[in-house]
Amino acid sequence: METAHDELKDNTIIVVLGASGDLAKKKTFPALFGLYAQNYLPRDVKIIGYARSKMDLPEFHKRATSYIKNPDDSPEIAAKIQDFKDISTYLAGSYEDGAAFDELNKRLEDIEAGYQSKECNRIFYLALPPSVFIPVAKNLKEHCYVTKGGVNRIIVEKPFGKDLDSARELLSSLKRYWTEDETFRIDHYLGKEMVKNILVLRFANVAMNAAWDKNSISNVQITFKEPFGTEGRGGYFDEFGMIRDVLQNHLLQVLSIIAMERPVSFAAEDIRDEKVKVLRAIPPIERDDTLLGQYVAANGKPGYLDDDTVPNNSVCPTFAATTLWVHNPRWEGVPFILKAGKALNEAKVEVRIQFKDVTQGIFKDIARNELVIRIQPSEAVYLKLNAKTPGLYTRAMPTEMDLTYKRRFSEAKIPEAYEALILDAMKGDHSNFVRHDELDVAWKIFTPILHWIDGKDGPRPRPVNYPYGSRGPKELEAFVKKYGFKRNTEGYVWPVSSLASL
Repeated sequence: METAHDELKDNTIIVVLGASGDLAKKKTFPALFGLYAQNYLPRDVKIIGYARSKMDLPEFHKRATSYIKNPDDSPEIAAKIQDFKDISTYLAGSYEDGAAFDELNKRLEDIEAGYQSKECNRIFYLALPPSVFIPVAKNLKEHCYVTKGGVNRIIVEKPFGKDLDSARELLSSLKRYWTEDETFRIDHYLGKEMVKNILVLRFANVAMNAAWDKNSISNVQITFKEPFGTEGRGGYFDEFGMIRDVLQNHLLQVLSIIAMERPVSFAAEDIRDEKVKVLRAIPPIERDDTLLGQYVAANGKPGYLDDDTVPNNSVCPTFAATTLWVHNPRWEGVPFILKAGKALNEAKVEVRIQFKDVTQGIFKDIARNELVIRIQPSEAVYLKLNAKTPGLYTRAMPTEMDLTYKRRFSEAKIPEAYEALILDAMKGDHSNFVRHDELDVAWKIFTPILHWIDGKDGPRPRPVNYPYGSRGPKELEAFVKKYGFKRNTEGYVWPVSSLASL
């Protein structure tokens, strides 16, 4: 039996199912190449792409490497790309037909016949839509599973269901074929450098952890902003919506790490136990704690309903703000506001923890302290403080203690989230993957609000409009104010412009 951190050394084959799709092309293969180029993949690793599309090997190689960057036309990187092609092959086949998976197994065995030892390790990466998860998981187990002397692992991409019932059905079906130990459910936000950094910031710093509760913190906002709309992907998006696409998974994962108690160790199950505990303390979201928006044409850009791939008169939200409450001794009464939207004024993912006002007395009407963790782009942590204005007068002014990664760690390469997660899966480390009970409780929090939006409990709510390229619905200001958020009126701006020169 493998232990949690067994390294997969030699004799490993990675099978990417859905190899002709966008996800594989844009994320999976570039991540595999990044690991390969840095010598993080096992020695003599082989990669097999598998999908329904018929294509020859040169076409597959062209597609698999189309998003791999070589901006300076470096001969060294070009040579690595060629080597990467040499270890990658392709096989076309059905997802439902067992005989097609026998062919895949034969291809695997042909490669494994060249191994000197009998141990064979197989990693199956499902870069696939959920509609085929189950037949693929079943066929892999029945036709491509190594039964002696090696490990099998299956990596599954979100979305894991559409609500609590469908997620439970998906989970129980997968469990029929693959154990929890063999299953790695990817939420790529858990692989992001700054999300991983939250654990260290919290638990490796007494100064930080001392103020991390309801006595010091007024509110927490976790924000996700995209500056573009659905752009032809309206059909997919309309089926899932903003809450399923971003809030229920990515932002809730971030919340759980911010709010969890100290784990007894860095072992995967200890970390995941604490995340589940905090999520179980959150009741289902109330309608009154929700603001829904949909972008309309502005600034020469089309509105959501102008997209030909979007159903006529759709009321699918492209913006959502929801407030969650954690009923435990640390967080009782502190609102956690999750906000996500498309077609906004910038690209940004950040956590903003706003502390309470100072005791009134010698200082009145000064800006609140805020700790901001910028997850992307331009990774940064900064603490907004009040300091004395330089000069002869004693007056408080807002400023910041600034840890901008590009400045502080100018030589460091921040890995892509998918690189970090694929490497973790190869090591058998579940710390940054979603456990089955975690997924179950996450859906419990969001399912009532999703059923309301889907029209399962009466008429569907109509989202408010906001212009393409704006900060979101005009109603957002009053929404966050309702939960105690105070915007600094002194015109303080985080000096992000200074990053442009970096």
